[in-house]
Amino acid sequence: MLTFLYYTHLKRHSFSIQIPLEKQQLPGYPEFPITVGEHIRKKRMDVGLLQREVAEIIGVTESSIWNWEHGTEPELQYNPSIIKFLGYIPFDCPDDTIGRLAWYRRVQGLTVVALGNQMKIHPDQLYEWLSATRKPFNKSLQRIERFLESQ
Repeated sequence: MLTFLYYTHLKRHSFSIQIPLEKQQLPGYPEFPITVGEHIRKKRMDVGLLQREVAEIIGVTESSIWNWEHGTEPELQYNPSIIKFLGYIPFDCPDDTIGRLAWYRRVQGLTVVALGNQMKIHPDQLYEWLSATRKPFNKSLQRIERFLESQ
């Protein structure tokens, strides 16, 4: 509550005014972000940055930020920079082994070939596992688990 003093030539008056200090949300502010673009918009609005400024931080064009905020998913290679900007990972990690491997690939921004090189697994086989075309044998699942634990 704020108190104001008002003086006249005859006497001093005092009155109080209550001004709500609640922050009004800007239009388009995502209260509960779901997509990566909504997470970016929320963070951007929270810290008061323009799309151009966020684009410079992440290393993309301003139109990329606009597209992401309006529903387009970012390309895999930008995920590490987006995660660094946000300060957290905006997508959940699944419980199953292949889901965790796909999550790791997404967080690191790796192509299937790059992930295959890291794991020393042929990219075609890795692609089949990640796309659920083929299910890995138990021995391969154990190898994937060891890889994920080492990261």
